[in-house]
Amino acid sequence: MLQLAATPYTLHFRNPAPTSRGMLTSRTIWFVRAWRSEAPDAIGWGECGPMPGLSRDHAPAFDATVARFCAEFNQAAMTRLEAARRWTSRLVAAWPAFAFGVETALRDLATGSRQQLWDTPFARGEDGLPTHGLIWMDDVDGALRQVEAKVAAGFSVIKMKIGALPFAEELALLRAVCAAFPAIDLRLDANGAFTPEVALDRLESLAQFGVRLVEQPVAPGQWDVLAALCRHSPVPVALDEELIPLDTPAARTALLAAVRPQYLILKPMLLGGIAASEAWIAEARERNIGWIINSLLESAIGLNAICQWTSAVGAGQVHGLGTGALFTNNLQSPLRLQGHLLQYDPAVAWQFPPLARPQERD
Repeated sequence: MLQLAATPYTLHFRNPAPTSRGMLTSRTIWFVRAWRSEAPDAIGWGECGPMPGLSRDHAPAFDATVARFCAEFNQAAMTRLEAARRWTSRLVAAWPAFAFGVETALRDLATGSRQQLWDTPFARGEDGLPTHGLIWMDDVDGALRQVEAKVAAGFSVIKMKIGALPFAEELALLRAVCAAFPAIDLRLDANGAFTPEVALDRLESLAQFGVRLVEQPVAPGQWDVLAALCRHSPVPVALDEELIPLDTPAARTALLAAVRPQYLILKPMLLGGIAASEAWIAEARERNIGWIINSLLESAIGLNAICQWTSAVGAGQVHGLGTGALFTNNLQSPLRLQGHLLQYDPAVAWQFPPLARPQERD
């Protein structure tokens, strides 16, 4: 019979990470394991981790909820992976992060428990995935040092968080960065920090820097405001947080028809997993909307699943996947960031956390 377990783990940032939602110093995730009772050593690994203030399933009692779902899964006595996938699909609407963890753990189990979830040149160690260089807002000197290090490492696409500092300071910082590094392809993420009254003016101010896109300029739920920005902004607009509460085909269609964004930012942990993210890609392709896959500060387990899926559906694009090195206690894995390329070396062994073996679990 198929079995499921989940165990919490706290990731610690190397440096405090300032965002428009506050300063991040740590992040709690859950390692999800799937196995068959008759073969308990073959474990499929997944990960879930709702983000406070962002995920629709973040709640103080999430740990108890995860335990309850694992118990329900185990009591269902399922033997077929397809039945387990159907069981998982019912979680997407209310518990997207857990759905992502179970979905990827089951896929890992189905593909041999090797953490090679898709057979692609990336997963075979033959090719890398280009990723952007993430810059956290800092003072001018600090930001210039960060960008200089990224450019020296080979990054040509730079993503900077905005909204955590007064806007005049951020303009000065961006002016200094673009003057020092005029060749970079710049992406900005406002995390909904602009009010509707000033959003267009701020986007017009940002246009002077040749910005590729601005993610989520205003807080989600303001479709009329976003639609107007997408029509009039000289800078392309990407939707990110706007996608999180929408979990039906009708809702996806309504949003994209009303707002008509230039880009979507897809984070499987927030959207309910791989299948749910692929539904967004299908909608975007129908409307010639660009899309970029980003991680959500996962450990190596969740990041690996996202990277391998990305290599199957979006190879050649520059995505936002280089977040694994942000933590002091991430797992040792075959994932390596070599310059601007994220690579997977199958010859490197995974070092999984020292959790109880399935047959020893409580």
